[in-house]
Amino acid sequence: QVQLVESGGGSVQAGGSLRLSCAASRTIFSFNAMGWYRQAPGKQRELVAIITFGGSTNYADSVKGRFTILRGDAKNTVYLQMNSLKPEDTAVYYCWGIRTTEYWGQGTQVTVSS
Repeated sequence: QVQLVESGGGSVQAGGSLRLSCAASRTIFSFNAMGWYRQAPGKQRELVAIITFGGSTNYADSVKGRFTILRGDAKNTVYLQMNSLKPEDTAVYYCWGIRTTEYWGQGTQVTVSS
């Protein structure tokens, strides 16, 4: 079974930065696209950023100019560089990938204090 594993979450002060990492295990294929979603308590899960195999990216309006999604050199790896973090960014962040079906990571907590 394919597994996506996130790392890099934690607690930071407002204005700080974090870099989330995601790597797939047990894959014999490449994802067509990978990305990051997040879900805050009491809110719906929302798209943060996506990058396709061809390198096209899409960001939520709330993170444009602050977050950058990067594909790693290793197959099925992706990063989310988060700068100028705000308390509103506090959420569980999930790695996501798709080929013929969707795959989700277990989530990593990001907490931004004011």
